[in-house]
Amino acid sequence: VLLPETSSASLLAQLWEANVKTGSSFCKKRRAHHFCCSPYQRCHRAGALQRSAQDWSDHALWWEKKKTWLLKTHWTLDKYGIQADAKLQFTPQHKLLRLQLPNMKYVKVKVNFSDRVFKAVSDICKTFNIRHPEELSLLRKPRDPSKKKKKKLDDQCEDEAFELEGPLITPGSGESGFRRRKFAGALRVCYPLLTIYRWLDSSRSLMEQEVKENEALLLRFKYYSFFDLNPKYDAIRINQLYEQSKWAILLEEIECTEEEMMMFAALQYHINKLSIMSSENHLNNSDKEVDEVDAALSDLEITLEGGKTSTILGDITSIPELADYIKVFKPKKLTLKGYKPYWCTFKDTSISCYKSKEEANGTPAHQMNLRGCEVTPDVNISGQKFNIKLLIPVAEGMNEIWLRCDNERQYASWMAACRLASKGKTMADSSYSMEVQNILSFLKMQHLNPDPQLIPEQITTDINPECLVSPRYLKKYKNKQITARILEAHQNVAQMSLIEAKMRFIQAWQSLPEFGITHFIARFQGGKKEELIGIAYNRLIRMDASTGDAVKTWRFSNMKQWNVNWEIKMVTVEFADDVRVSFICTEVDCKVVHEFIGGYIFLSTRAKDQNESLDEEMFYKLTSGWV
Repeated sequence: VLLPETSSASLLAQLWEANVKTGSSFCKKRRAHHFCCSPYQRCHRAGALQRSAQDWSDHALWWEKKKTWLLKTHWTLDKYGIQADAKLQFTPQHKLLRLQLPNMKYVKVKVNFSDRVFKAVSDICKTFNIRHPEELSLLRKPRDPSKKKKKKLDDQCEDEAFELEGPLITPGSGESGFRRRKFAGALRVCYPLLTIYRWLDSSRSLMEQEVKENEALLLRFKYYSFFDLNPKYDAIRINQLYEQSKWAILLEEIECTEEEMMMFAALQYHINKLSIMSSENHLNNSDKEVDEVDAALSDLEITLEGGKTSTILGDITSIPELADYIKVFKPKKLTLKGYKPYWCTFKDTSISCYKSKEEANGTPAHQMNLRGCEVTPDVNISGQKFNIKLLIPVAEGMNEIWLRCDNERQYASWMAACRLASKGKTMADSSYSMEVQNILSFLKMQHLNPDPQLIPEQITTDINPECLVSPRYLKKYKNKQITARILEAHQNVAQMSLIEAKMRFIQAWQSLPEFGITHFIARFQGGKKEELIGIAYNRLIRMDASTGDAVKTWRFSNMKQWNVNWEIKMVTVEFADDVRVSFICTEVDCKVVHEFIGGYIFLSTRAKDQNESLDEEMFYKLTSGWV
């Protein structure tokens, strides 16, 4: 607010008194100052404030009624629509915020409350040395009216970013079982499902979304597209990603089989053990840890379904093929027919089924193109069941086909080929062999030890099952039974280094059928009942609300455009071949869905040859909509 430079009668007639409140968290008193100003002069700090001894350089004007920052100092007050009764607050832009990280630790960090959330998260991640901040965002803590006011929350808040790397719970570290049980129980209250309506709008500032100074927010990975995840540079990022995946499994946010749960528990137990050892001798082991990673992973830059894979082999003339006897089953209503063996050939992105090997040169009995299909594993190691569920898109919906393999090697080869084919890739892609090895490694970690006597005797108090498995299995088995199975599964991962174990945990999490799908309740245009919409990093899924099964899938690679009718809150997505999908979200604002779709499109444009800088304007164009 500029003080008038002249006292002419014409200018005095335009002056009125503005109510500007000053103060900050650093001032013990907040005062209301009144200044004479002209609505036609530029918005600026008052001269009286500039003459104060305090540094006001970080302050700006905030209009509480309109939830607006007056940051464009070349604008006049009249252009902002400010009248004589307006109450403005002259407040610091940088304020303290309490952040709960994925590992459940609290840190205090100073954040610019006038920046958009996307920019604020980028600055936070830069402070914590987390690469690719575009994958994360902020969300509000759930409100629990039955919970008494947090007593020691301030004591938990930390200021040093290096403490991000420390493990949160460490079974076997000498803590009492009571303390661990108490901690795990508290987490089930403060860490429920990450419901989508609690995510902050990335295109608006914290103050615009009524976030208060010193408020507690959650920093989480919002988009399940993890680009260039490299153990050499991403120790903190990998640790936080591991923590988020761990709690997603423990709190049953994602389904997994019993064998998979024991594998996750064994990995978690192993990671906790190594974390204790590492923390005890951190300085001596840090360089050695990196060397072990290089040797064990051979510069394993696992993109983990996030980035663009190399196409070095894409120009070869001979594309690999698969040919073997596979049992095929097509479920139909009121049928008792089981699997029928076929001689199947996998070529390009299609599977051809013949009644016998001798008929392979003739016309196939069945043929299916897997481009754009849904691929779901159905595996039970102890029962030697290796099934692949395929949902193949057709004009009227999805055709369901089941493939049954005879052994792990066959399953890994065909499953890897199916996953690539669903993305429009062939086995000539350089990622095929890595995909096969990842599947075999995932299966190997679930193996039961054939000789229980090989398991060394350990103090059973080192393992607390309540911190390692989900409540479902705590109810199903006794603690001693779970402990024995965890120790048995641990033999398959005991030789892994700390960073490798975390990477394998993240890989296994990504291999689960329900990984990376954000669900919305929606009503499709022309439909009467509510259904589920699932948004993943590469596709849009229409799902049955009662069963969760996919009804129809549309790949983003085939998407022409999408738009939102903000008046009726309808999202419309147009795909190739004149396919048009329109729906209204019934529980969240359509802006949330719009941001998820635009966010994944933005992430798909990343490439390794790009520099680390983010194209913020492009992100806002894709996600902000009407903002």
